[in-house]
Amino acid sequence: MATHYTDQPADRPHRSTPQSGAANNVASIFAMVLGVIGLLFLPVVIGLTGVILAIIAKTVRHERLSTIAIVVSTVGMVGGMILGAVFASM
Repeated sequence: MATHYTDQPADRPHRSTPQSGAANNVASIFAMVLGVIGLLFLPVVIGLTGVILAIIAKTVRHERLSTIAIVVSTVGMVGGMILGAVFASM
């Protein structure tokens, strides 16, 4: 006979319920941070990683901030490439 030593009642599921707020938007926030960092450092690598993470946040995780993260990461990537081209031509 198995004995369960949990604090939860038997009728309650053991999985935690999803939290609201910023906890659901972790991938989107991280993608935005990567987009901003990609503006200055390695835009092709870091910016593209941010865009891919933002797309995953939109399609798989259905996060609220994912559309904003796609825009910020894309602007960071393209802006970083433009800044790199401007500084390289000086």
